[in-house]
Amino acid sequence: MNQPADTNDLPVRVRRAAWLARAAFLLVFAINVQCAASFVLWPDAYAPSFEVAGVPGAAAVQGLGIAFLMWNATYPAVIASPLRFRAVAVIVLVQQAIGLAGESWLRFGLPAGHAALSASIERFILFDAAGLVLMAAAFGWLLWVKRATPQT
Repeated sequence: MNQPADTNDLPVRVRRAAWLARAAFLLVFAINVQCAASFVLWPDAYAPSFEVAGVPGAAAVQGLGIAFLMWNATYPAVIASPLRFRAVAVIVLVQQAIGLAGESWLRFGLPAGHAALSASIERFILFDAAGLVLMAAAFGWLLWVKRATPQT
């Protein structure tokens, strides 16, 4: 596939759509990394939200933070060049959808009596749903604009 080496070689409309996609993925990435860093650095502040405590609870929260960091390793390539790394963008969207589905399954399978845990999982569901919609809309728009714009 012939693709410009740089987005500067693309029509303005496509460049703008690419920047919108970058911004969407960057916003979700920044919030994810902030959350991950908070979990790793201050696990005791978050352990009660997951109904865990002590050293095992702190380790569990830190482990979740580390998993978040691993999950976000794919974002920088998309942020750098969403057109060049289209396949990676799709992977990010699939990861986000898996997270949303898994969190939803987890939340709706919880028995009554776990208000703090339910509220924590609901926050993840809300964020992941919003992030998925934002990134998918921006990336879809980019692909549509690129396809609809005559290349000069």
